[in-house]
Amino acid sequence: MSQSGRRESVHLVTQARKSLSDDITYRQRRYLLMMGIRSVCFVIAVILFINHLGWLTAIPAVGAIFIPYFAVVFANGGREPNNVRGFMEYRPNLPATRDPGGTSEANGGNGHRPVGRGPGDN
Repeated sequence: MSQSGRRESVHLVTQARKSLSDDITYRQRRYLLMMGIRSVCFVIAVILFINHLGWLTAIPAVGAIFIPYFAVVFANGGREPNNVRGFMEYRPNLPATRDPGGTSEANGGNGHRPVGRGPGDN
């Protein structure tokens, strides 16, 4: 225990997040790999088009068109979430309620109107 009386938290190595530089390096490599695959698809599409292979040209062409979108989305996705528990429990964030019927001091501070006969009741 520390001098302030609080316990120091212990972090497990298996639960530690990757450093920011490691995360950026990982995303850059994944982006470059996907763009390399896109370049290969483009070259294959051009070769198939030159050799007049018709609709077979469309398969690598579609890859060359759509891979950049996914590469950019994955590269800009940010860091991985740090929630290692899976589902988080639901905690409602509700505003404090007000008692429209009067002050909360009327019944000992519990926020309800007093029950029973008042001075004006018959």
